[in-house]
Amino acid sequence: MKAGTILREFEARDGRKVTLRTPTWEGLDDMLDFINSLVEEEAMILMETKQTRDQEVDWLARALSNMEKDRQVRVVAEVDGKMVGQCEVALGAGRKSHVGTLGISVKQGYRDVGIGQKLMRELENQARALGVEILYLEVYGISIAMRFYERLGYREHGRLPGGIKYRGEYVDCVSMYKLISG
Repeated sequence: MKAGTILREFEARDGRKVTLRTPTWEGLDDMLDFINSLVEEEAMILMETKQTRDQEVDWLARALSNMEKDRQVRVVAEVDGKMVGQCEVALGAGRKSHVGTLGISVKQGYRDVGIGQKLMRELENQARALGVEILYLEVYGISIAMRFYERLGYREHGRLPGGIKYRGEYVDCVSMYKLISG
């Protein structure tokens, strides 16, 4: 995937215009603000400490390199030129090259208006084009996101009891998957 490619545009259910595209170097500071806003919110993501600009530079360099080598799919959602969501699939290696590990996050204030669903659908299409047949993700067992994934065709296939420590409590880490081939 080439950096900065516009994949699609649509109108969210609340009327805001959304652009889905691949990330660019120019979006670095916006990406840093995005991830740090999720950390501040204590969103149900694995990251729990704010990132520095240097850390974000390293992360983006790896992400763009992996995208150019077709080892990763990454899509960002923008509203009014600002990043409000992102999702990615990291492709497996060797005998697991047909499996992609998925992650998604949408900024507070932009959830429940269809952005996450469009991100997931676009990501699935891009992953399928790279030969991914199965998408895999992990989700907090207390998250309403489980129902979101189920509506999109993902199925639970296992739980690690207490596998995530969130706000001082142990919650299940739920593994889900979806077959996207054929």
